[in-house]
Amino acid sequence: MWRGTVWFYVLPFISALLIIQPLVWLVIRIARYYKILDWPDNKRKLHQRPVPLWGGLALGIGFILCLFLFFKFGFLLDGRLNINYILALALASFLLVLGGILDDKYHLSPGKQFIWPLLAVAVIVFSGIQVHFVTNPLGGILHLDFWQINLTGFVFSPLALFISFFWLLGMIYTTKFLDGLDGLVSGMTGLGAIFIFFVSLAWDIPNSGTSVLALIVAGLMFGFLIWNFFPAKIFLGEAGSTLAGLWLGVLAIISGGKIATALLVMGLPILDVVWVIVRRIFWDRTSPTTADRKHLHFRLLDVGFSHRQAVLFLYLLATLFGSVALFQNSKGKLILFLVLLVVMVIIGSILVLVYKKKNVKK
Repeated sequence: MWRGTVWFYVLPFISALLIIQPLVWLVIRIARYYKILDWPDNKRKLHQRPVPLWGGLALGIGFILCLFLFFKFGFLLDGRLNINYILALALASFLLVLGGILDDKYHLSPGKQFIWPLLAVAVIVFSGIQVHFVTNPLGGILHLDFWQINLTGFVFSPLALFISFFWLLGMIYTTKFLDGLDGLVSGMTGLGAIFIFFVSLAWDIPNSGTSVLALIVAGLMFGFLIWNFFPAKIFLGEAGSTLAGLWLGVLAIISGGKIATALLVMGLPILDVVWVIVRRIFWDRTSPTTADRKHLHFRLLDVGFSHRQAVLFLYLLATLFGSVALFQNSKGKLILFLVLLVVMVIIGSILVLVYKKKNVKK
């Protein structure tokens, strides 16, 4: 009925945007009732009052409802998105929500926290959602499933499995570590989903399920952002911050290997996470999961950006690189990513110098 019209794309986005509103309202009250709150009890906490967690619970329920709704009305199934993928997405999301709820309530150790992303990613890759090829910047396609293993009827490619597994885990932990400012992860994930939607239109079949899925994620995230932007009325919590990375990582795979686009939109956070982890391990000699204020978004605050200015600045950079990526081939995207790396180094260096100068004056 809706295929071939603009409503095929408008309805998923608007529906997700509206569905998330009553869910967030309800979860805020549940979290307050059970005292699942983030208390401002250390220097990394920027809020002045306790804020409800469990935002991921609202997002997870909203996502599964949207999957059911648009599967029922025939928006999702096509030659690229099948029922196994949809069920895997629902189950993986459920696992992250369950793990996130437990962590927000009981403050699980890093080892126990890791179990849930591990299980969620395993569900996704063993459902068949994998990176089977990448575009060679020098021309042609690099197929990752040239080497296959048959285990009693189960055929898989070790290289595709390995790359897909670590790509999804990397995205999950990027958004998890990025979740330090109100609205930062929800806004960045929404932007990423929008750019993947536009890029997929040039590659995908018309009225595809993958484009609908991207719009569902964008609608949920921008709808949640209404409640999550500074000053936040609710936080993503463990579940929400990990769901964001999983959904964005999966979208990059199923929309035709648009990993380069996701890398450019989320490039600064990804590079920031890599740098912070390397610094913690080799310079500070601490665990990579140790919390500190040395992420890029905290550096922006330290040099004088307001909370909103820091978030909007990172939105602006993501939008800039995502927009340019829409018009680039694989070689252009590689060059653009190298430019992004240089930008990251320049911004980081300037922020450190300004911070040190301010401290000397004090």
